[in-house]
Amino acid sequence: GEDVKPFTPEKTKEIVMSLQQPAVFCNMVGDWPALHWNVKYLSAVLEGKTIQFRLGLKTVDLVPQFETSCNYVEATLEEFLAWSCGQPCLSGPFSCYDYSKYWAYADYKYIARIFEDKPEIFQDVRWSDFGFPGRSGKESTLWIGSEGANTPCHLDSYGCNLVLQVQGRKRWHLFPPGDTSFLYPTRIPYEESSIFSKVNIANPDLKCFPKFRNSTAHVVTLSPGQVLLVPRHWWHYVESIDPVTVSINSWIELDADHEARVEEAITRMLVCAIKSAENPSDGDLWLNPTEVEATSHEINLQYLNKAVSAYLKCQETSVSGQARSSSTAAEQRTNTSCKRKRREVGCEPEGCTLLMQECGFPTPKAEELQKIPFGPHLIQVLPESHKTNVMGGAVAVESDSRDLLHENEGEHFGKLHCKRKRLLMSNDCETAAHQMDSDCSPCIPQTALSTSDLLDCLVNPRVISLVAQLLLERTKV
Repeated sequence: GEDVKPFTPEKTKEIVMSLQQPAVFCNMVGDWPALHWNVKYLSAVLEGKTIQFRLGLKTVDLVPQFETSCNYVEATLEEFLAWSCGQPCLSGPFSCYDYSKYWAYADYKYIARIFEDKPEIFQDVRWSDFGFPGRSGKESTLWIGSEGANTPCHLDSYGCNLVLQVQGRKRWHLFPPGDTSFLYPTRIPYEESSIFSKVNIANPDLKCFPKFRNSTAHVVTLSPGQVLLVPRHWWHYVESIDPVTVSINSWIELDADHEARVEEAITRMLVCAIKSAENPSDGDLWLNPTEVEATSHEINLQYLNKAVSAYLKCQETSVSGQARSSSTAAEQRTNTSCKRKRREVGCEPEGCTLLMQECGFPTPKAEELQKIPFGPHLIQVLPESHKTNVMGGAVAVESDSRDLLHENEGEHFGKLHCKRKRLLMSNDCETAAHQMDSDCSPCIPQTALSTSDLLDCLVNPRVISLVAQLLLERTKV
């Protein structure tokens, strides 16, 4: 009857773990109690408990509105709901913020923390339907925003992401990993597992960031009852487009996160060491509010060693598992040949992928993509036209259970753990510290290089990936 879902948990997990492009699941959560988690309901459950809201300006600037530049208030959901409905606030936490000028966002709220005295509510979220038994609201985060609330464009270093839309609609602008160099990655503000873009996706400054013209946005408007899959290392800028929005998400751990953790530990050590050495009176808010403090060099070194140990343990488990599965002489000969080749190429991520193909091992991405059952219950988020993207006039893919795709002139629009594919990134400093168009001056004089400029080059994900490989090679000697 009504509870029959289009995909079994096993099939859904297979899709989630193999699909390398964003897609929307429809008709998978109709019986989830969490679909009733609108702000009014959550306000009653929290019984006057306050949570932190981030406030930003609705005016769109050329510079991203990072969390370090926002204001913060503690408020109840009842106070937020009254403010978001346009009711005048003569007193209270929102009294200084005109609703017509500001948006508010209670983002990244761990459900396990805000509902710690009501653990029964965790079962309202049933990620077991997606093939992850035991995963509930306890392993999820809650996002509550007003119209205009947004998350700066970034990619997550760990895992892939499942996002359930509960109330209102959100527009997602997604960019593939291959577009990384076009998005000008930065680690300032610093937050573990988040690599931010210097580009304000809503209003890109093409004079300062000309390579953004080459990016390809995948845009989708997520409606209540739909679940978006954000694959590993896909960039995303998210904005609330209704007066009130509620979302629930969970990050799914991947084997590749082991190497990503080594890279993140290296990045943390470098950023903390260099930025902590600056004069604190400069007022540079380089640490994101989500990071409690700048950890010491000793603690960061401990993180690095733990990450390396976890990576090596994963590698040992993987190798022993492969050895047990080799049951025939032909397989043994193949394995021997592959080991020889692996030694020759140093087993870098790209090399290992090629070896798997050459040696006859299955390549899940290629094989599983042919089995992906796209249709009314699983909608691809396809790229919008290049011309539309460059002009900044994004045509969002209006998403409902019937059709998430929009056509224009014949074209479709649209914080976990072994090996990581190296991103196709280019160093922002490859030709000049600051690029310029032929008819304009550079954004910042080349003689005014800052510590953050140096860090953008030093901790560029491509550089960090190479350092991690070299470091891991040392552990094998």
